[in-house]
Amino acid sequence: MAVQNGRDLLIKMDMTGDGSFVTVAGLRATRLSFNAESVDVTSMDSPGGWRELLGGAGVRSAQVAGSGVFRDEATDGRARQAFFDGETPMVQVIIPDFGRIEGRFQITGLEYSGNHDGEATYEIALASAGVLSFEAL
Repeated sequence: MAVQNGRDLLIKMDMTGDGSFVTVAGLRATRLSFNAESVDVTSMDSPGGWRELLGGAGVRSAQVAGSGVFRDEATDGRARQAFFDGETPMVQVIIPDFGRIEGRFQITGLEYSGNHDGEATYEIALASAGVLSFEAL
């Protein structure tokens, strides 16, 4: 895979609940991480005393984070509404030349900041809230 532009990693949110995905505007940095908890099944009978894990038994999750500047009233408002209403809207994360992750996410953090001599910024954190799908691009 060739070197990719960081700005091409996009977070898109379903704006109306009908599959109308729009890029969350103004993001300068985005991050996607996957996690899988392990289930330790090691016992006195484990060969050589090595730890054994039960495959496929742990909880899997994903977190998405982003930070940026206010650019678009519609996506800012939608994210704010989803946070305060405790919604789990459909979200797409586009990873350039790799694929698209799609599923329900809950906004778990929304932070606003600004300096008197600078632009207003925000940070957003999302946690997966169900099964995620992957489609290669």
